[in-house]
Amino acid sequence: MIQITLIGSGNVAQHLLLAFNKNPDIEVVQVFSRKLESVSHLISIDKITDRFDDLAEADIYIIAVTDDAIVEVSSQLPFKNRLVVHTSGSASMENLNDNNRKGVFYPLQTFTKGKEVDFKTIPICIESQFNDDYNILKKVADSISDKVFMINSEQRKSLHVSAVFVNNFVNHLYAIGNAICDENQVPFEILQPLIKETADKIMSLSPNEAQTGPAKRNDKTTIESHLNFLSDENHKNIYKLLTQSIQDNGKKL
Repeated sequence: MIQITLIGSGNVAQHLLLAFNKNPDIEVVQVFSRKLESVSHLISIDKITDRFDDLAEADIYIIAVTDDAIVEVSSQLPFKNRLVVHTSGSASMENLNDNNRKGVFYPLQTFTKGKEVDFKTIPICIESQFNDDYNILKKVADSISDKVFMINSEQRKSLHVSAVFVNNFVNHLYAIGNAICDENQVPFEILQPLIKETADKIMSLSPNEAQTGPAKRNDKTTIESHLNFLSDENHKNIYKLLTQSIQDNGKKL
């Protein structure tokens, strides 16, 4: 059995804790949390600490905190030569303190508190300094996911940037579409089948092959009509920028 200490209590930490709790080959021996009550519904209170000096011995210490806090947190760990990993998509493995063996355990997914996910479908990207540590990380990753990849820090950064485009930015476009619907007393749910079909298509087609719409067709009349309709200057600028980007991308193909 592999023993794990989780350092952090946010979205990623809580979802990892849920996944590990379901696996008989993994034991979460402790969770470090500044707010004890934030994870007390997921693990026994006697396994939660808010003191670094009280951290229990474990095979792996997983730091699941904000990117900006990784350096500070890893420097406060009161031990040496243990396997310490972080869960960031954009931070380098080198951000971890040199006192311990370094690695990365990055689940590539969007997490929301209270919304459970199926970890078996979530890609987990792992990296380590040493082969033996890689084998341990792979065993842990394989125990909760069917999609495990060896990805170095530079590759992971490219993945994280890509993820911002396909997830965070796309979701913001949903928010804009929702706002336009609200302003015109149109139910946003009418668009939901379209959203689902668009996402489903790229499971069998490349995004370039799946691209449709007035920008792709260079339908100048429709584009001009849409721009005249939009009253929010920010929305108008986003529409222009994305239209130009789609058309420029078509020229490269």
